[in-house]
Amino acid sequence: MLDLLIRNATLPDGRSEMSVAVQDGRIAEVTAGLDAPAAQTVDAQGLLLTPHFIDPHFHMDATLSYGLPRVNQSGTLLEGIALWGELKPLLKAEALIERALAYCDWAVAKGLLAIRSHVDTSDASLLAVDALLEVRRQVAPYLDLQLVAFPQDGVLRSPGGIDNLERALDKGVDVVGGIPHFERTMAEGAASVKLLCELAAARGKRVDMHCDESDDPLSRHIETLAFEAQRLGLQGRVTGSHCTSMHSMDNYYVSKLLPLIAESGVAVVSNPLINITLQGRHDSYPKRRGMTRVPELMAAGVNVAFGHDCVMDPWYGMGSGDMLEVAHMGLHVAQMTSQAGIRQCFDAVTVNAAKVFGLENYGLEAGCDASFVLLQARDPVEAIRLRATRLKVWRRGQLLAETPAATASLHLPGRAAQTGWMIPRGA
Repeated sequence: MLDLLIRNATLPDGRSEMSVAVQDGRIAEVTAGLDAPAAQTVDAQGLLLTPHFIDPHFHMDATLSYGLPRVNQSGTLLEGIALWGELKPLLKAEALIERALAYCDWAVAKGLLAIRSHVDTSDASLLAVDALLEVRRQVAPYLDLQLVAFPQDGVLRSPGGIDNLERALDKGVDVVGGIPHFERTMAEGAASVKLLCELAAARGKRVDMHCDESDDPLSRHIETLAFEAQRLGLQGRVTGSHCTSMHSMDNYYVSKLLPLIAESGVAVVSNPLINITLQGRHDSYPKRRGMTRVPELMAAGVNVAFGHDCVMDPWYGMGSGDMLEVAHMGLHVAQMTSQAGIRQCFDAVTVNAAKVFGLENYGLEAGCDASFVLLQARDPVEAIRLRATRLKVWRRGQLLAETPAATASLHLPGRAAQTGWMIPRGA
């Protein structure tokens, strides 16, 4: 007998009336019309069953700290960094852990079961590192939390920067991070990329750097990151996050840069909600959008994923852990409103993000982990449009979360009362 059988599901690739059979936490079979005895059978009623959502770029050490010790009045990146500097000396491990666990609860309810979080290593106490390592331990039964050693103040710019980062890796942090555009000079930024990539290669670690989170078209550390990835044989293990300066670069330089990134196997993570909020602040009008060149990178063969980045922290007072909200903003800012473009944005918070994360056994095929979400939508386009309700969330065959279907009751003068999911299918 199967542990779980989901029948009559639509899959993201368009297959309909599909059955997904689960045994021992893995998908045993995916086929049309399967009817077999199971301990639990779920009729998906034609709705969308998707692999769970993944956030490849987040800052869990700061999440839900909005208003501590004060509110970011300007809403700018630089005031957010300054505010984080004010908050760090006041951080208590217990409070940080409590906020992070609360956010993980939000995430699970939204079908978000894998998060890559950068954790600040600039403080020699490594309080945030120890706290998030404890969070990772506690959430392991229901969420994959991958940690990046992130020298927020610059690994060369801050005293003890490289020592702190190495100690974080020794404690069990998974990924080497960096922030080259925040070093004192362009030369030191490039030197930090080389140093950190060599460290990652020596330790067998992945790399994920905040890269060129700037409107400055001359901030070109992604070029150095791609070069070092190739030089050190790190293809497929390196990510450049943000890369917003690319939005301000001239087209000739970008025509050289895109093939370099593709050849190097470097992935790019864009953070639409935050990039559109924090960039372009020095512009009056015309005002730059500030997000990297997502469709152009994808067309060049680069793996591009979307991250949430921030939720209710010194940089961003909004957010709810909803990766469909991230995809929704991404398709608007990148003008990816074709049917193919919208589906690419869905991929950016699922399959593309899984590649960045290095997540194994991900997907809806036999042998994959039975970790998926049933959405109140008929296809990925409708899922993003509606930011669809997560009806059920499973991880390795275990039901983790349920949300009642969104319905409305109308009592309109001159018309019979109506109750139900009254969302038009469209053309």
